[in-house]
Amino acid sequence: MAGKRKTNPAGSSNNHRGDVLRVLGVLKVATVDQIQRIAAPHLTFRHTDKATPSERKTARTASHLGALSDLRKHGLVEKGGRTRGGEILRNLTPMGLKAAAKELRRPDWEMGSTARGAGRSGGSHPMAVNEALFALLRPKPDLDLLDGEPAKAVAAARAAVDAPDGLGMLASYATEVALPGTGTWTNPGKGGVQADIVLTAPEDGVPLLFVEIDNCYESAHELAGKIDRYVRFCQRTEVDPDDTKRPIWRARWWVPDGPGGDVPDPPLLLVFNRLGPRNPNTVIPHLAELTRQHWEGEAHDGMYDGKLPIVVTHMNMLCEHGPAGAIFQRFGRPENQTLLDAIGNPRREASDVFQRAEHEAREREYKEQLRRVVTQRAESEQQEQDQD
Repeated sequence: MAGKRKTNPAGSSNNHRGDVLRVLGVLKVATVDQIQRIAAPHLTFRHTDKATPSERKTARTASHLGALSDLRKHGLVEKGGRTRGGEILRNLTPMGLKAAAKELRRPDWEMGSTARGAGRSGGSHPMAVNEALFALLRPKPDLDLLDGEPAKAVAAARAAVDAPDGLGMLASYATEVALPGTGTWTNPGKGGVQADIVLTAPEDGVPLLFVEIDNCYESAHELAGKIDRYVRFCQRTEVDPDDTKRPIWRARWWVPDGPGGDVPDPPLLLVFNRLGPRNPNTVIPHLAELTRQHWEGEAHDGMYDGKLPIVVTHMNMLCEHGPAGAIFQRFGRPENQTLLDAIGNPRREASDVFQRAEHEAREREYKEQLRRVVTQRAESEQQEQDQD
């Protein structure tokens, strides 16, 4: 034990140090509170006997705080400023980023930067990105780890478990992902964009989703320019070894074709966080008009080949309802939908279902007519034999 204490004087476990590396490997910069809530959500429902919220927070984050201290001693983590509320931010060092890549089982080139200095001005944007990721992920506590806790705490944890699920798992997410308009993945050139969040959760119906967080400082024209760069990236192609031309994003992410052979670009979710001076309720309709050429599909058949599905929502609504709430507005559609419905093509799917049903009905009718013909022929032959 003495040797372990010398190596890790804060006494952290391998599991808690792994938690920190995985969370910071995805989020890039975070508070200890965010690390705990994502990596060990059951701890959120412990220590309810403490007198104040501050004391409860100190108790539930103590293990991960020790892990951060030990990782800092090993040169894997460093302090990265403070939030506007005064909480200390942590980020990985270059050596820590490589260690996180091993924990997440990702190649080093996919890990992005260390986000060093991102919190020097309060970190309002990375904190909003983390908030959106948490709302999409909705990590659930393990009730087995709450044995012996007060009934009220267990009931609150059970309510969280019974709430609608989020999407994917921590490893399904990446942040600050460069989408090169020119250059390469590892050395992007001009004309590209950086996705705040990339979600790949095909098991939950989301093969690929780009997420952009806007703190309401940018105008509709500035956001439209950013969407232009998303489109430029999505339309960039490369030639495979078999001389097949395809979008470069399909070399990195697998996405099936849509219903009826529809091949839209990966959807983009814009989350408006009411922090800056601009009113998203004014910006959103203006933005929809400015980008119409990018998202509007073919009205006669509901096809969106080569179009960018654009979906918008508000941060407070996302945090409250999660992806299962009917809070997502897709440009070109009149009503709010769940995220899965908004990024999908239910009109085309319904058309395909109708066409399949019609085909099956015609096939059943043909088989019934054939059966009647065969029956009538057999009866006629039998009558002829009876007459003979």
